[in-house]
This record gives sequence, structure tokens and C-alpha cells, in this order.
Amino acid sequence: MDLGQPQAAAANGETGAARGSGAVTASVRGSDGWPVPEAVVTVIDGSGTQVARAQGDGQGSVMASGLAAGAYTAIVTAIGHEPVARTTLVHEGATANLGDVEIRRVGGADLPAPGLWRIDPVHSSIQVTAKHLGLSSIHGRFNEFSGEVRIGTPIEKSLVEARINADTIDTGNQLRDDHLRTEDFLNVAEYPEIVFRSTGLRPRGGDKWDLAGELTMLGVSKPVMLDTRFDGVGPDQWGGTRASASAVAQLRRDDFAVRFSQSLKSGIATVGTTLRVQIDIQVVHEQE
Repeated sequence: MDLGQPQAAAANGETGAARGSGAVTASVRGSDGWPVPEAVVTVIDGSGTQVARAQGDGQGSVMASGLAAGAYTAIVTAIGHEPVARTTLVHEGATANLGDVEIRRVGGADLPAPGLWRIDPVHSSIQVTAKHLGLSSIHGRFNEFSGEVRIGTPIEKSLVEARINADTIDTGNQLRDDHLRTEDFLNVAEYPEIVFRSTGLRPRGGDKWDLAGELTMLGVSKPVMLDTRFDGVGPDQWGGTRASASAVAQLRRDDFAVRFSQSLKSGIATVGTTLRVQIDIQVVHEQE
């Protein structure tokens, strides 16, 4: 009599179901798109019995195996995140792939409290991407910026303002950065700051929001729309409260009178006319 096999089955939580050759897999991601390491998938059959349990790897990939053919509920959990349940059908000898499963951090559904929140530049970033020769992408960032968010009641009345030190553009190449600071591009000597001021905030459902505003660069002010994702609120290790969000915007440099307009003989711009701006912001609540 083999005593090891029943013990292994019990350890995997497979009591009450015949062990099979099917499996359930998932790729667990947070609301920011990053993998959630060591997430756990618990598989429950139609009678409510746990039949399998597996822990994922550091990349968020997890597989619960040894499942007989049938219908199951897979519950995805991770420390500090809200659980998510998915139903799936496993065929004999086959793998049911749940695909990307998004789980929200605990507190992710909570909105920031009304009041003043200041941007923490150490834990935030503003990155810009442009095409070069229509082939590859050049990535840059601004190393110095500041700003605040005034959360209103209701939250749609909130106000956001950010100020960027244009001279701190950094693409990892000194010659290119020096050129970007000239009159051809940012003209930092005459226009040292890039300023964003919000004009409206509108929910799009879930954690997605439209943040409308006015961007002033090179003395030109234009309306812009930020495709924004709210990532949640939570405590920090210093006793404070923080909130975070990410946003993406598309800008046309021609709208802001950027002078540089060099093109190849084929007509392709040396530097793309459209810029992609990726913003990741963490703000700290100030007690007033």
C-alpha cells in the first residue's frame, strides 16, 4: 500500500475529487500591469471542495495541476491584494488558461481624502518618447518637477497642477540633451518651466479617469487630455498616507511651436512630430 500518494493529494487540497491530468494556469497582474509575484490560485469544484492550490513564481505565473475534467472556480489571491474569482472548464488532459488576471491592491478602490496632496518626485516620474527616423524610439525623462493635487468634494472638482523644470531633460546622451535645451526644441533659457493645470476630471468606470487640462510650453497653452489610471491609497512607512496614479498623453510638438523640422528625402521626420508622455505619480497627503 502506497501511503505517500494520499498524503500528497491531501497536501494539495485535493480531498473529495479524483486526481486528473488537467490544469488551470494564470498570469497574475496588478492594476498597474506589473506581475504580482507569488500569487496563489486555489481551485474549488462544484461542491465547494478545494481540489488544488498552487503558488506562482516571481513573474506572476501560476499553475494548479492534477485536475479531473469538470467545471471549477479558481480564486486568485496575493498578500496585500483583493481576491478575484474566475470560473473555468477543464477538459481531460488539457490546460485551462485564465490569461491575465488583474487583482487590485487592498485600498485600491478607496478614493483619496479631500484636501491637499503633494507630488513626491523621488517616487514619481515623467517620461517622454519620440520616434527617431520613423524606426526606433528615443526615451527621455525630466529629473526635476513638483506639483500638488487638491482633492475636492465631489472628487470631480479636484484640481491638479504640475511644474516641470525643462532644463532637466535627460535622454542619456549629453549632446542630444544640450540640443533639446536650445531654441530648436525646449528653449529653456527663455521658457524654463513647463506647466500643467487641470480643467476637469471625469470618471470612465473602474480605475480609469479622464483628466483634462491646459499645458503651457514655450509660451503656448494648449488643451490636453490625460488617460489616467488611479492605482490606490495606502499608508507609508513614515506614518503618512499616499496615493498613486499613472497617465498617458499624446502631444504634437507642432502645437507648441517647436522649431526643429528636419526630414529625410523620403519625407520622414528625423524626430517624430508626436510625443508620448508617460506619467507615474505618487502624492503624499498633507495635514492642514
